[in-house]
Amino acid sequence: MPIKIICADITTLAVDAIVNAANTTLLGGGGVDGAIHRVAGPELLEECRALGGCLTGEAKITRGYKLPAEYVIHTPGPVYQDGKHGEAVLLANCYRNSLIAAQEFHCETIAFPCISAGVYGYPMEEAAYIALSTVSGYLKETADRLIVYHVCFNVQTEWLYNSILTSLGIHGGRG
Repeated sequence: MPIKIICADITTLAVDAIVNAANTTLLGGGGVDGAIHRVAGPELLEECRALGGCLTGEAKITRGYKLPAEYVIHTPGPVYQDGKHGEAVLLANCYRNSLIAAQEFHCETIAFPCISAGVYGYPMEEAAYIALSTVSGYLKETADRLIVYHVCFNVQTEWLYNSILTSLGIHGGRG
């Protein structure tokens, strides 16, 4: 299965699309969102302004500008409350809708951060499980040839992702 787990800076990856764990305004913020906007340059912010925001769980695509990636797929993840307010469905929708956008733009490679696991407070293990199970399920359903990178920000997260991938019976690999 074309799922790869890597430890890297998502803004440096030469893939067709990177996914931005955005806020609903799409106007930049902290963490991955801020880093993507800084590297892409002011043109990204201008294009995002024209999009009029994005609902949690949905996805919108822009050009990558100064990033090595051709596209940025922006998807606002859910703020974790207690796991009883539809957070898991919304988070799975982030991954699914991002994959649909990548497919519509004929992407062959896409890189995801761990959506909602930073300042939005989603427990890392649950977020990683949702990410991997959603992506693998989508790829099986669509028989898509898309290569999906899950980009971890440290070796502990990379280890967690690889452990979950193994527990799901998925043969992925390092980037």
